[in-house]
Amino acid sequence: MFGWEFPPHISGGLGTACYGLTKGLAELKDVEVTFVVPKAYGDEDQSSMELIGANNVPLTRKEVHFEDLQTKIDYYEVESGMVPYVDPEEFWKLSSKKYTEKTRFVETTEEGKLEFSGKYGADLLHEIYKYSLVAEVIARDSEFDLIHAHDWLAYPAGIAAKEMSGKPLVIHVHATDFDRSGGSVNPSVYEIEKRGMDAADQIITVSNLTRRIVIEKYGIDPEKVTTVYNAVEPVSEQEKVKLKKGVDEKIVTFLGRITMQKGPEYFVEAANLVLKKMNNVRFVMAGSGDMMDAMVRRAAALKISDRFHFTGFLKGDDVFDMFRMSDVFVMPSVSEPFGIVPLEAMQSNVPVIISNQSGVSEILNYAIKIDYWDTHAMADAIYGLLNYPALWNTFKKYGKEEVDSLQWRKSAKDVREVYIKALD
Repeated sequence: MFGWEFPPHISGGLGTACYGLTKGLAELKDVEVTFVVPKAYGDEDQSSMELIGANNVPLTRKEVHFEDLQTKIDYYEVESGMVPYVDPEEFWKLSSKKYTEKTRFVETTEEGKLEFSGKYGADLLHEIYKYSLVAEVIARDSEFDLIHAHDWLAYPAGIAAKEMSGKPLVIHVHATDFDRSGGSVNPSVYEIEKRGMDAADQIITVSNLTRRIVIEKYGIDPEKVTTVYNAVEPVSEQEKVKLKKGVDEKIVTFLGRITMQKGPEYFVEAANLVLKKMNNVRFVMAGSGDMMDAMVRRAAALKISDRFHFTGFLKGDDVFDMFRMSDVFVMPSVSEPFGIVPLEAMQSNVPVIISNQSGVSEILNYAIKIDYWDTHAMADAIYGLLNYPALWNTFKKYGKEEVDSLQWRKSAKDVREVYIKALD
């Protein structure tokens, strides 16, 4: 399995999904996973799995255990200068910064080593190519039955592993450039996505919305495209105790990348409408992205800055602390392949408002659904949840029950069925 990020070093839902799915697969007796990432930092969550970096050990197979599971997971690290899961514009901005990574070597055989610079250069496509070279080495030196590549950055690695080994390739489409770019597709990214889809024996999409894009925009045979919905990690009893509101004022939260895809400007406009009707409410925009400065300026222009707060990027426990203080969560995405964050909010007893343009809207019954552009409908939904306790309690109670049934072990079983199709 090839991916690009792993908690806590995540910049979107991709790493969260990979972690949950891998844990779910580890519960299946006949599935063993070797998970490859460009870079591990050593401070990832060690409670459920041990991470091994290839900068510390020769690039050979190592057993890694989930604490409470018998299935072993192999985890490789290969050094890369790639910044995970950002759109092209964000990448160019990030890649202009200076980094002081030392050159490292990954030992592949007794005869030689493969060198990685570890620099965050602007040559994005070259970094993806280097990752595919490492995939070739891993495919040559490992025993496995099937390759699973997550999202476009890992597709060339998956293709290289397939060409080296002759084993079937499954790709997992968490998003397409049609989602990230709002329709202004980057030709280089599209080409990589298209090559991955053509080379794949089977394709997993995170929603039927994404499945339609893959079939219609990339010309892929519907027979080889299967939707498997994402899920959430169960919250422990200890964590449930923590998930309580700690302030008296109402709080409405947006949590995600502040980019065109996520529709942050519609959240600001809806907040302005709500604040014209009630003043015991605060709005929080948690996240970072290329539209953040514009959102700060818009809130100031609307004269709502005293009721509107920006937290910056949140991860790990900070996300659940934010939910603990929230009364309503809003995801006004313009094009969202799935959307794990609403599930985490519902899990934390927070009613959610989501756009009809999100994949997660296909499976949720106890969420208020609006069109992302309809700021008046969004404001009405926020106002209703904040002012009518019976409505708020209904969505809180039944939303929590609904999301608790969405388990990664079920998604893992569905993925296993796709594996069997690919192997056949």
